[in-house]
Parts: sequence; C-alpha cells; structure tokens
Amino acid sequence: MSSMQQSLKAGQSHGETQAKTEQLIESGKEVANTAIDKAADATQSAKESANEASHETSGFLQQTGEQMVHMAQGAVDTMKHTLGMNDKNN
Repeated sequence: MSSMQQSLKAGQSHGETQAKTEQLIESGKEVANTAIDKAADATQSAKESANEASHETSGFLQQTGEQMVHMAQGAVDTMKHTLGMNDKNN
C-alpha cells in the first residue's frame, strides 16, 4: 500500500470517527433535553398538586371554622336561655 492510500484510509477513518462522535453528541443532547422536559413536566405537576391540596385544605379549614362559629353561637344561645337572658323575655 502506498503512503497516499494509507493517508486516504487514515483520513477516511478519522472522518468516520468524527461523524460517529457527532452522532453520539447529538444523541446525548436529545436524551438530556428529554430529561429536562420530563423534569419540567414533573415540577409543573407537583406545583398543580400542591395548589389543589392547598385549596382543599383552606376549604376544609373554612368549613371547620364556620362549624365552630355555629357551635359557639349555639352554646351562647343555650346559656342565655338557661339563664333567662333570651331577647324575647327582655
């Protein structure tokens, strides 16, 4: 084999190696971008779930607070009735 043929083969081999390297880099970038997209989706989903839980919790607390107010008012009315302090009797 002449030195020119060896040089051509070496150049061809180098070109093929470079092309494969570029393919691997692009593939790695695609995998990284996919992972980033999935992480962003998971983060968004977690935010939405947290917001829903927060709304549910605040609704529950509001209901509980309203029930406590009604119970307290009922207790006050009962005490007024027991002590003869009804508005109707005054």
